[in-house]
Amino acid sequence: MSYTSVNEFAKKWNVPERTIRNYCATGKIKGAFLTGKTWNIPEDAALPKKENKKRFSDNVLLNNLKEQKDMKLKGGIYHRTQIDLTYNSNRIEGSKLTLDQTRYIFETNTIGATKESVNVDDIIETSNHFRCIDLIIDKAMAKLTEALIKELHFLLKSGTSDSRKDWFNVGEYKKLPNEVGGNETCHPKGVPAKMKEILSDYHNIEKKNFQDIINFHYQFEIVHPFQDGNGRVGRLIMFKECLANNIVPFIIDEDLKLFYYRGLQEWNHIKEYLLDTCLTAQDNYKALLRYFEIEWIN
Repeated sequence: MSYTSVNEFAKKWNVPERTIRNYCATGKIKGAFLTGKTWNIPEDAALPKKENKKRFSDNVLLNNLKEQKDMKLKGGIYHRTQIDLTYNSNRIEGSKLTLDQTRYIFETNTIGATKESVNVDDIIETSNHFRCIDLIIDKAMAKLTEALIKELHFLLKSGTSDSRKDWFNVGEYKKLPNEVGGNETCHPKGVPAKMKEILSDYHNIEKKNFQDIINFHYQFEIVHPFQDGNGRVGRLIMFKECLANNIVPFIIDEDLKLFYYRGLQEWNHIKEYLLDTCLTAQDNYKALLRYFEIEWIN
């Protein structure tokens, strides 16, 4: 039997090479086999028939994230999102793990060789953050509720040194007053009512746009409902709500950190600071989508 390469097969059927590799890896092209890292495809093989299964959503990106998550596919948009979102969101909050260490934890459940000591909480919170991303993908189309927000916090902080403190209240609202950036936040006694209020206001918006999602993020961070982990939970919520509303999501990276903080600080005075920062982050994520040949609506 004669065999052809992924490149030749992709040209023959006018399909992206990445798609053909996925078909091979998931056994959808009969007779295809690996020699080293190269796929050999029977010359007479045909494209797999499209399954008439119900789509997860009308959002192409979300469908890709969901499918690749369920397949445990490496090297795609899901894989890249897990590493980039986890590394940057944790880094903003003081994690000392490098991008490579974050990647090793996701890919191999190790941190790789290191000459420096590593904070155990950084490792645990990194692993936990991966689970949080899985949750927001699985529940992207579900209504944003207090229960879901608390579940994200529980996943993020479980197993950390904080979780062993009785007063920390993992997965529940804070017991002790806290502040962010030197600014007062909502008092613990007022958090339940305030969370219900901002969620109610948010859900009263029939068709949510980019600014609505950013505004909810600001309101959430002002309440600061948890003892710790508010920034990461808040950014996970933004990513989820972008997916839910067919808006390209974004990742605030370290280069945008100071602009992001300034935007939160000045939101009530100059909304453009935070909006422009998030739009820049969105442009960066759109570049990833172009690379992975994923279409978006807006």
